[in-house]
Amino acid sequence: MAVQLAAQEAKGWARLGDRRQTEVALDRGRKLLEGMPYPENLDHHFVVDPAKFDFYAMDCYRLLGEDRFAVNLAREVIRAGTDFDGSERSPMRMAAARITLGVAAARQGDLDRAVNYGEWALKGDRQSLPSLLMVSRELAAIINRDYATETAGREYLDHLTALSRPS
Repeated sequence: MAVQLAAQEAKGWARLGDRRQTEVALDRGRKLLEGMPYPENLDHHFVVDPAKFDFYAMDCYRLLGEDRFAVNLAREVIRAGTDFDGSERSPMRMAAARITLGVAAARQGDLDRAVNYGEWALKGDRQSLPSLLMVSRELAAIINRDYATETAGREYLDHLTALSRPS
């Protein structure tokens, strides 16, 4: 539980834009994780394994705009979350990793790649639409700011709006 609290603290600092405090919290969480045995039940919500910690760190670096770190961690989250047969074990982590790749692509000026990652994330199996929409808003904000007049950008924003409406 202490590892997850450190990771959540790091995300809070990242949302505030404080890279130094984010790194301190991530460091503390990683040290705690390294001192623990590998968890037996990875499906338990409060269990943090190295892959889940990478997921938290990915979120932090995406929030801080540290795209190189965020992209590397997103790729690792996708690799670790893909089973030998290609099936996805952690659909929410996978979706957030794809949004992270989309955010980085959008920041680099590649709208098509950004929208492709964003749509891929929205089409996957997921358990928490509100959580996915919250992460997707980061990509939406960039698209709205930089690409709102482009068709692909408008279509992605319209898709998010439709998903956000109550059924």
